[in-house]
Amino acid sequence: MIKNFREQLRTQRWDDHRYYHHSRINQSLHFVSAFSFLVGYAFMFVDPVKAALIGWLVSMTTRQAGHFFFEPKGYDHINQATHEHKEEIKVGYNLNRKIVLMTVWALSPLVLYLDPTLFGMFSPWTSPADFMRQVAKVWLAVGIGGLLFRTVHLFFIRDVETGLVWMTKILTDPFSDLKLYYKAPLYLMKGELIDPGLDLIEHGMELEEKHA
Repeated sequence: MIKNFREQLRTQRWDDHRYYHHSRINQSLHFVSAFSFLVGYAFMFVDPVKAALIGWLVSMTTRQAGHFFFEPKGYDHINQATHEHKEEIKVGYNLNRKIVLMTVWALSPLVLYLDPTLFGMFSPWTSPADFMRQVAKVWLAVGIGGLLFRTVHLFFIRDVETGLVWMTKILTDPFSDLKLYYKAPLYLMKGELIDPGLDLIEHGMELEEKHA
């Protein structure tokens, strides 16, 4: 059971890398995102509000900007898959789901501004600093809610193990992204905008040998 869980985790992580991280700019932004997420993880133990601000204003914005603006959307020749196919089989949040999540995140401060009590859940904010702390609390709830919603959703459309594996992957992505993309800024400075995919080719050859 543990072995199968680890294998699924490895597969989900590998599919995410090979399908959605071709751009060196995207990889570099993921490196920044991963580092800031780890800083946010540390703050979770001392100041969750600061952790939420770091997570959304730095980690999530850099991470999603890489996907929305820099990742190629055309035919993936290395994996022989269309963008539409990849979006359809995406286990976690594909671009359409990310648009919904990021819209909720972006509009939540406006809702709090128009209703300082947020439907009676907060004491009215009295200063800009107080407003930002309450916004951060909302963003923390949005982040946790988004994670749990998709996890439970996967319980029903896939199975419980797939959902738990995906949640584990998301929570541990900062660690794996640091390992995967720490060289991306160096390649980018050399003018390499797209990962040539040598690791994908080598990995594919390894799989062929394994199943031969």
